[in-house]
Amino acid sequence: MSDAAQLQKVLERIDADFDNSLDRLFALLRIKSISADPAFAGECKAAADHLAKDIASLGLASEVRPTDGHPAVVAKSNGKSGGGRPHVLFYGHYDVQPVDPLNLWHRPPFEPAVTDHADGRKIIVGRGAEDDKGQLMTFVEACRAWKSVTGSLPVDLTIVIEGEEEVGSKNFVPFLEKNKADLAADYALVCDTGMWDPNTPAITTSLRGLVYQEVKIKAANRDLHSGIFGGGAQNPIRVLTRILGGIFDDDGRITIPGFYDGVKDVPAGVLEQWRKLDLTPEKFLKPIGLSIPAGEKGRLLIEQISSRPTCDVNGIVGGYIGEGSKTVIPAEASAKVSFRLVEGQDPDKIRKAFRDYVTARLPGDCHAEFIDHSNAPAVALDWNMKPLAAARRALAEEWGKDAVLMGSGASIPIVADFKRTLGLDSLLVGFALDDDNIHSPNEKYDLRSFHKGIRSWARILSALAELPSAS
Repeated sequence: MSDAAQLQKVLERIDADFDNSLDRLFALLRIKSISADPAFAGECKAAADHLAKDIASLGLASEVRPTDGHPAVVAKSNGKSGGGRPHVLFYGHYDVQPVDPLNLWHRPPFEPAVTDHADGRKIIVGRGAEDDKGQLMTFVEACRAWKSVTGSLPVDLTIVIEGEEEVGSKNFVPFLEKNKADLAADYALVCDTGMWDPNTPAITTSLRGLVYQEVKIKAANRDLHSGIFGGGAQNPIRVLTRILGGIFDDDGRITIPGFYDGVKDVPAGVLEQWRKLDLTPEKFLKPIGLSIPAGEKGRLLIEQISSRPTCDVNGIVGGYIGEGSKTVIPAEASAKVSFRLVEGQDPDKIRKAFRDYVTARLPGDCHAEFIDHSNAPAVALDWNMKPLAAARRALAEEWGKDAVLMGSGASIPIVADFKRTLGLDSLLVGFALDDDNIHSPNEKYDLRSFHKGIRSWARILSALAELPSAS
């Protein structure tokens, strides 16, 4: 049987078995694997056990392995084929976000169902339907179809599924280091990203890094009466807001010295593709009640939100914020500030530059204290990476249009961890949509995303099989 005929049989198997694929997803969605709440630790273990058993039914050697937190699932294709086949590492996570506020859900969050969206689409509703149980099961079901039709997989495979992504993966990096030899591969596959729109697939080629700082400005040793001390004593709120306001110039650029060191423009060909996508303020900002892009002037909106570094003040606290009035000069004021970084920026240097910027602008009677909350580098794929080209061809065959190469304004720290710990580049392909309500009540996953996601991974596995092993 030719490779094309074999793939067609696999795709037909996916279509014929789709109702069963949906049942298997629902069984996983019913498990309340909320990693943030210790009360659900048993449910997290149950989700790991469930996945290990399901994946073992495909003929993979599968086991639940302990971490210092919730367990991980590791599965490997039995035996090595030899002959230079690529070996890929697939990553997903079984843990989900808490469901609060429960009263905003239209149905119980752990009783999944297929329902009708307001615009007529069929959708799967339930916590984890998209993030990330539905996404990871697209890959598992693609593997199931390949095994069912051919008795084997097109590539050598290791699957690793963690249970703490939603709480920062703090125990997963030590797990990677401990299991480094066992998780060796040519590159990683990650299914925790999205599509450009419901009909256009996408490959995420860059993820912005994150530096998150909290700064406290302190002045007097106690809150002061503004009628007695106003005009004579420093007000930390005024000092803080003056410093924060100076971070941006009139063109939306960040004024912190050295902030743009190492920042590069995206390739001209990619920028032209982005231009053709015509992401306008009308399309992107109007649904949230806005109309004017706030980023760097002279940049496309899509650049502002995906490939350019940013700074945002996420919260300010100071003085009296209760009901009524209280004429007070506060002793301190604080702000939480996040920087989204792009390739070429060093998180440690950005953190130091911000702290130096604040400290240099403090009046004599004030001092600043800083707290670290996050520090992760940006990740960018090599635009000429062969697995990227192979996946793009496969997605075009399934969806009937070219996959968009897009930068993500968000961060997925595990991708940087794979590079730093295992030396692996990651291919990020996902089938989420902007309206999937992840982390919110009424989380959904389009039924079409789930079905065509399975078919897409089947095609991608076939395309990757044509590449030589990097080793």
